[in-house]
Amino acid sequence: MKMIGVIGAGVCNNETYELARTVGAGIAKMGATLICGGLGGVMEGACRGAHEAGGQTVGILPGPDKAQANTYVAIPVVTDLGHARNVLIVRSSDLLIAISGGYGTLSEISIALKIGKPVLGISTWPDIAGVQYMATAEEALNAAAEFL
Repeated sequence: MKMIGVIGAGVCNNETYELARTVGAGIAKMGATLICGGLGGVMEGACRGAHEAGGQTVGILPGPDKAQANTYVAIPVVTDLGHARNVLIVRSSDLLIAISGGYGTLSEISIALKIGKPVLGISTWPDIAGVQYMATAEEALNAAAEFL
């Protein structure tokens, strides 16, 4: 089973949400499982897209309650680890797609690069050596398919 991590902002505008939704749908269509932090924003958009396309979604939650998961998480994993759960998201992913994001996303990108996981970036932290930057969801999905 291939797992693609989608990491990004917990709160985002509609354009970023729809970008994440498109990425999530593409992940489902390629037959991979989407894994993320399970909350809102980019995570919800990606899960929604995957869910609507018939895919599987896993949310690695920061808190102690599975009710924190967004509506589109099929498998909530409760950790009560806060930001430390970022390591679990990265370790469980075969590759990661970063969309937008703040310092939490930056930490996930850093962990992924440190352990040799591929990171594809769309409108995320610029100029990080090792991140392959993409202009569109389609570019990122094509690149992800090549890794898998």
